[in-house]
Amino acid sequence: MAAPVDLELKKAFAELQAKMIDTQQKVKLSDLQIEQLSRMKKHANLTHAEITSLPSSTRMYEGAGRMFILQSKDEIANQLLEKQKTADEKIKELEQKKTYLERSVKDAEDNIREMLLSRRAH
Repeated sequence: MAAPVDLELKKAFAELQAKMIDTQQKVKLSDLQIEQLSRMKKHANLTHAEITSLPSSTRMYEGAGRMFILQSKDEIANQLLEKQKTADEKIKELEQKKTYLERSVKDAEDNIREMLLSRRAH
């Protein structure tokens, strides 16, 4: 009777380990994406701050591939603000996803603990 219990526990531990490794990789990926978005947001914020100090008659160009397109100061400022807003939204989504992943691993660990405790009680 001990052999089926051991096999069941072994299988549960193997599943938990696989889930934890997968989740840890996803959490690291989320951290990297959050870091990249934070850098992009900071860059857009600094660029916007520099642009606002320039006179409105200044000719500004937006890079598009290997060429530059003449844009108004307002259009470029709006694009930079939109980049910041988009980055904030994506960061918020990634942090929620990261929290969910961490919670799912904790739940799986708790389930294994409960299984061990119930086996020891028998």
